[in-house]
Amino acid sequence: MAQRSETQVCTECGAATPRWMGRCPACGAWGSLRSVARTVGRDAREPDAAPRTVAASELLATPPVERLPTGVGELDRVLGGGLVAGSAVLVGGEPGIGKSTLLLQAADRVAAGAPVLYATAEESLEQLARRARRVGVAGPGLRLLAETDLEPLVAAVRRERPRLLVVDSVQTVRDGALGTPAGTVAQVRRVAGELIELGRQGTTTTLLVGHVTKDGALAGPKTLEHLVDTVLSFEGDDRGAQRVVRCTKNRFGAVDELGVFEMTGHGLVEAQDVSARLLAGRARGAAGSAVAAVREGRRTLLVELQALTVGSATVVPRRTVVGLEPARAALVAAVLERWGGLALAGTDVFVAAVGGVRVGDPGADLGAAVAIASAHAGRAAPADTAWVGELGLCGDLRSVPGLEARAAEAGRLGFSRCVVPAEPGERVRGGGGGGVELVRVSRLGEALALLGG
Repeated sequence: MAQRSETQVCTECGAATPRWMGRCPACGAWGSLRSVARTVGRDAREPDAAPRTVAASELLATPPVERLPTGVGELDRVLGGGLVAGSAVLVGGEPGIGKSTLLLQAADRVAAGAPVLYATAEESLEQLARRARRVGVAGPGLRLLAETDLEPLVAAVRRERPRLLVVDSVQTVRDGALGTPAGTVAQVRRVAGELIELGRQGTTTTLLVGHVTKDGALAGPKTLEHLVDTVLSFEGDDRGAQRVVRCTKNRFGAVDELGVFEMTGHGLVEAQDVSARLLAGRARGAAGSAVAAVREGRRTLLVELQALTVGSATVVPRRTVVGLEPARAALVAAVLERWGGLALAGTDVFVAAVGGVRVGDPGADLGAAVAIASAHAGRAAPADTAWVGELGLCGDLRSVPGLEARAAEAGRLGFSRCVVPAEPGERVRGGGGGGVELVRVSRLGEALALLGG
């Protein structure tokens, strides 16, 4: 028979203990334990209380779950084809980047064929309505709710039985039983766990908006990312129009997939021909500019990398990087000095990926090296050449996946030459197809020799 019991829960870390203590045994905080009533079922030691197991053959024989398309092509691409029933998706990003706008647009399109509940804990319904009018929301199946308490929110979900639940944001909803402000570790863990469990009991897909720290990481306990099935990161320069949605965790699809949007006065619009947009207005014939062909998920992009080198006024020269991994940029600068003959020891080096994108592909190493070498020598790189290759610490160039797709994308945008790593034992030679000449090089010095050529 089910019974009610009192459990002490720490308001700082969420740890539970059967009796009250002056100090939390998990995190050491004083006076942080609060009494929480819980329902205890039958003794788990009883045989009839054991859960039923399922044969793997039964699960494998069932057809795969159909996905629910959001109606936003770039978002569906990142999700792996759409939303999975009963799953939980966490969307994080800087304030004002467009998270609420994107999810409101997606919720409106899903609501055209299925019931959707959009719960906001940060805005009033009037504020939400103003945004809805601006982006053209008109879904008859879209229900709106402004609520900061967990219990009424759960009651609304059980009453409405939505196919999709959007909570904006998980850090601003609180469980009154804990007696602590919203956003604490215990509150975030409790709210997220309750909403995710509620969705998995039925067919409701839960979309949670999450805050980020000043370092760009998702705020709250790390268990929040473990609880959800998919984690999406919304990136971009809030002063520019370009927005990027990147998948960092996906139990139902590929990770490192990329969706590109453009922020307009009427909401987010899916970007068309992303490479052309990223290269629009690039500095042709200017020293310090090089185009790298990179892979993000299954998508090939051409990205302009710009560099600037100036004499350092400090004892330790600066290495400032925007849009690239700082560690890889520092590695490229070190290899250039050792194997490329560049004297960068007393020079500040600045490197940036133009367009607000963040490049994590090692295949951009050669493009970054050429941009830095071009800036340092004051000699422009060939405007008709794209650069591909991972740079080794010994000055060698390593092959990267998708060379054919990278060369094809370069050819589509009018580039006549693509410098790529040579195969093992192969020297510099010409070749290629589709109007693009493949120049294969095995060492960094061979690639730098092509500058100005």
